[in-house]
Amino acid sequence: MITILSFYKLKKIKKLKNLKTILFKKIDILSIKGLIILSPEGINGTISGTPKSISVAKKYLLFVLNISKFDVQNITHSKFVPFLKAKIKIKSEVVPINEKYDFNKKIKKNYLTPFQWNKFLNKKNNKIIDARKPFEYEVGTFKKAINPNTKNFREFKNYLSGIKKKDHIGMFCTGGIRCEKASNYLYKKGFKNVYMLKGGIINYFNKIKPRNSMWKGDCFVFDNRVTIKKDTKPGTYGICNACRMPISNKEMKSTKYKIGLSCPKCYDNLTDEQIKRFTIRHKQILNSKIQYKFKKN
Repeated sequence: MITILSFYKLKKIKKLKNLKTILFKKIDILSIKGLIILSPEGINGTISGTPKSISVAKKYLLFVLNISKFDVQNITHSKFVPFLKAKIKIKSEVVPINEKYDFNKKIKKNYLTPFQWNKFLNKKNNKIIDARKPFEYEVGTFKKAINPNTKNFREFKNYLSGIKKKDHIGMFCTGGIRCEKASNYLYKKGFKNVYMLKGGIINYFNKIKPRNSMWKGDCFVFDNRVTIKKDTKPGTYGICNACRMPISNKEMKSTKYKIGLSCPKCYDNLTDEQIKRFTIRHKQILNSKIQYKFKKN
């Protein structure tokens, strides 16, 4: 069984290139696969490997960052490795919102545990905002949740500009990091009634039994599992290799779904050049799989 660790830490970090080099050497030795984002304001990542290798990698990350624990960490499991390779990227922000994170310790953050979150959802006048992208919302979300319908997280800041300070706002995202940045922006604007689901949807799934869950559908994750269910097991969605959008079992039965080439979401918008390019790419993928099986046998 493969262990998947999602984590983040908001912390001022210097010498990012040096940190990237030493981290990559370590995770390469441990055969870790996944993605880590480094920025001057912190670290955000999801990595996968054997339980032992993930344990070693976590201890090493805490050591080199000189911290005792992450702000948030979530553990899930998979029968297969959900990443093809290891990547470490340096970005200006830990998640992009075009807003520097304010490390002012006077800002009091309102975190809600999954159990407190259920109570918050049941209060009539609370505004529940899904801080993720529209396609993630369509796969699954909380009851009463609002879809800001923004193309990317940078646009999300513009959406937040229209919120009233008197509103009681509850925000959630996959692991919590997007809400950290969004709420920080609102706190700086003088908002006080802003609440976050601590650890995001994944932590909610880990803590709340499916029969008590207020979640509807699957949760999109940014790896080859595509989605996970309320019990954190892999969901039923696939991914379109053309537009990279999640596709349901129903969409896979459509005549517009062609493996590696198109799905109902992108079929009518593809150009001849794109179809040609996707066809070539799909053949290359099939050939690489055949060669891999041949070498394995």
